[in-house]
Order: sequence, then C-alpha cells, then structure tokens
Amino acid sequence: MEIAQAQQLWKPEPGWLNTASYGLPPEPGWTALQDSLAQWRVGSTSWEGWGESVQRSRTAFAGLIGVPDVDVAVGATVSQMLAPVAASLPAGATVVVPDIEFTSNLFPWLVQQERGITVRTVPVDGLVDAIDADTDVVAFSLVQSSDGAVAAYDEIVAAARAQGALVVVDATQACGWLPFDGSRADVVAVGGYKWLMNPRGTAYAYLAPALRERLRPDAAGWFAGQDPHASYYGLPLRLADDARRFDISPAWFSWVGAAPAMDLVAEIGVPAIQAHNVALANRFLTGLGRPAGDSAIVAVDVPDAEQRLAAAGIRAAVRAGRVRASFHLYSTEADVDAALTALVG
Repeated sequence: MEIAQAQQLWKPEPGWLNTASYGLPPEPGWTALQDSLAQWRVGSTSWEGWGESVQRSRTAFAGLIGVPDVDVAVGATVSQMLAPVAASLPAGATVVVPDIEFTSNLFPWLVQQERGITVRTVPVDGLVDAIDADTDVVAFSLVQSSDGAVAAYDEIVAAARAQGALVVVDATQACGWLPFDGSRADVVAVGGYKWLMNPRGTAYAYLAPALRERLRPDAAGWFAGQDPHASYYGLPLRLADDARRFDISPAWFSWVGAAPAMDLVAEIGVPAIQAHNVALANRFLTGLGRPAGDSAIVAVDVPDAEQRLAAAGIRAAVRAGRVRASFHLYSTEADVDAALTALVG
C-alpha cells in the first residue's frame, strides 16, 4: 500500500506532531475496537474472538523485527517485560546504560542494586567505548525518546558480543518506522502505543531462546500455559515451552485495536514509512536552519516554542525547553509548514 493511499485511513486534526508520545489509530483498528466495546456492553459474544488478536499481533511484530513468533512474549509495558531479565542477573553483574535513557529501561536494573547489581550510566555517544570486560549487560534505546538520537546498533552489538555481554534494546521509539534486525539482540522490548499505533496496554518482547533458559516467569498465569484454555484450574504447572511462558493475561480491547494496526504497518512496509517520516523531519529541520538528520524524532531549541505552538494549534512535546517533534504516517508537509510558521513566522 502506498503512503498516500494509507493516509486515507486516519483522520487527525491538523498539527499532530507528537507520535513519540502516542500514535493515532488507523480506521481499521479504531473500528475493531469500537465493535468489540459494543459487544462487551451488551454481552453479545464470548471473549475468545477478542483473544485471537493477541497472536495476530504477536506474529506481525515478529515479522517486523525478523524473529520467530515463538520467541515473542506479550505484555502491557516495557518495564514489565524487562523485569524477569533484570531479576535473572547474578549478584555482582554490571549493566551499562545511556545517561539519558528513558526510565522504563533504567529502573528495572536499578531496583536490583540491593542484590549487588551495578548500573553504570555513560553518554549515549560513548556507549560503544564504555563496553568493557566488566560489562554483563548493555541496555539502550534504539532511538532515544528525548531527542530522537538513533543508536549505533551494529557497533553496540559488536562491542557487546566481543565482551560476552547481553544486548537489551528498548525499541519503543523505533519499531514501526526504523528497520532493524531484532535477532541480533538478546532482548527487544517495545511499547505498542507509539509508532505501532496500538492502544495503550500492549507491549512486545523478543526473548532469545538461550536467554530464556536463565529467566523465571514470576508473573505466570493461565495465559502462559502450554494450552491456555486447559490451564484454568489446578495442578500441575504446565507452562508454554516457548516465549509465551512470559505472557501475561491480555487486556482484550487493547489487542483488538492493535492487530489491524500491526497488519497495516506490515502491509505498507517499514522502509517506506521510514522514508516518509524522515523526509518530513528533515523538512522541519531545514526550515529551522538545522542540518538534516536520520530520525523521525527531532528536538530543537526555539525561544517561546511551547507558547507559539499552542497558539497555532500544533501539538508537539516540549522537553527541558526543547521542542520535540515527531512525524509518522499520518503527518503531512502541511503539518510541518504550519509548525514552522508558528516557530519562525
């Protein structure tokens, strides 16, 4: 599907430049969600059909990052998906994290400090050089939330492998617009409600098979069973033998809205989405006299930016006094130009 054709599936108010905060649902996802809510309201169906959206979403996510769907667990938040990884680290382990990392990929490691885990933060552009023989885990965002910086993925992975360190990637701000090979990491965790345009309450995690052997599924329930529908009651423990043992019971309606959005991203293709998004981001940067970049998220210093954008009806984020603008499928050149008019006249 071409971008121009796909854009007909959204109806945003002009000026939405904040997908880095949350993505907007395409019409198929919105409609599926409304239909399921109407069914819930009157009790016209059982829940199993809603539950099928989970596997559909899982399979689509696996395809986007190039991993088998049996190696993907589903949950609700990135920090929840990372918790068993952090809990599995032996006492004395060292985790290296960028100093501007979003806390969903920082707090899970920090809460293990009482067990003797060391968390060392370094400048994001010095991450590769900071990986040494004492490093057990390298945890980083593929794209930084604060400023859109794209990590040197291949270089970081190579440096980590040279030291025998695990690679844990938060791809929440990347997956859906930035192509990458998830199988090169040990863990790839993604919150679905941003660039994948899922309802909030969906998260995905690729967990490499070798790593899973070290993890304990402390949140296991019926949905983590080998056959969830045969796991409602009683002994024995009978968990799935793949990544599903780390699933948590799904928030049905979030997944009903997620599946059509996931299918649509796959149909359009991440490379095409990347080209569209980055072109708009660079149009914005050029209009402000800044050099072009390689990200769909940009952060710039502009005096009185928050007030100027608000007065023009432009919805972008302001982080530490900097404008953070983010551009996705439904963003247009008109959105960019309206923001530039507001900021520079």
